[in-house]
Amino acid sequence: MSDTLAGATGRARQARHAGYGGPPGGTGGSGRSRGTRRLVRARPASLWSDAWQDLRRRPMFVGAACLIGVFLAMAAFPRLFTSVDPFDAATCRLAEARKGMSVLHWFGTDNLGCDVYARAVYGARDSILVGVATTVVTALVGGLLGLVAGFRGGVTDTLFSRVTEIFFAIPAILGALLILSVFRTGNVWTVVLALAVLAWPMTFRITRAAVITAKGQDYVIAARALGASAGRIMFRHILPNAVAPVIVVATINLGTFVAAEAGLSFLGVGLSSPDISWGLMISDARRRFLEAPEPLLFPALFLSLTVLAFIMLGDAVRDALDPKLR
Repeated sequence: MSDTLAGATGRARQARHAGYGGPPGGTGGSGRSRGTRRLVRARPASLWSDAWQDLRRRPMFVGAACLIGVFLAMAAFPRLFTSVDPFDAATCRLAEARKGMSVLHWFGTDNLGCDVYARAVYGARDSILVGVATTVVTALVGGLLGLVAGFRGGVTDTLFSRVTEIFFAIPAILGALLILSVFRTGNVWTVVLALAVLAWPMTFRITRAAVITAKGQDYVIAARALGASAGRIMFRHILPNAVAPVIVVATINLGTFVAAEAGLSFLGVGLSSPDISWGLMISDARRRFLEAPEPLLFPALFLSLTVLAFIMLGDAVRDALDPKLR
């Protein structure tokens, strides 16, 4: 008996020295408690945290985000980039019309002798505002209708889906031209309305499909069993798990809407003077392109970089939110 107790005591002593036991203040106990505290403090893994960690390591996302940040700052605070006010007629001199690049005029001058660089900087505001506002409107309208249709199903889903198909049958450019030709106001909000009326069905379909998939999951069934209301299930449980594809499409569409505004303004039915946008600048410069290419090339470059940056950002977000593409 004494030999057995002695052997057990020896094994316990060896275990304490090896770090597999001992009091909480010992080496092994403190190491284990620190590790346990780190595990307790660690945040649980989620789709959004994993996606953010993945995005931070993508050069395409970092480059696109930096480029978008520059253009957003240009739109919000143009005086940080130029001291010339293109809305002041005194800054335009007909004697200097269609001059090339110089120290005073980095991008040259246009047909009226206005500084192309200053106009390109100020043109970012209306161009990006149209894209952002249209994206927000389409995401809210299409997302809300898709959420209701996918969750309710039945007659509600059928009715909303048929209305959506009617809008899909309307050619986007032709419909926007018709709406803008009727209103003939040529301001930012008219362009936003014309684009949003024709663009929300895409967001509706994507949201509806995501909601139909999410409402059959176990957590939604459990919420129903616990007596959660329809509104709580929709906005608390289904929407957070169905919003990822909507964010991806909205990010890509933002660049598309910026390009659409430029196309409509180029055709003469979008924005009009005294507003400034990249599409308007391209439209005004096309007649004298061979004499002075700078007034067309630089606004087109800004427009292309903005659209490309938003498309790249959307692609990176899509890859990060889809585990199958990692």
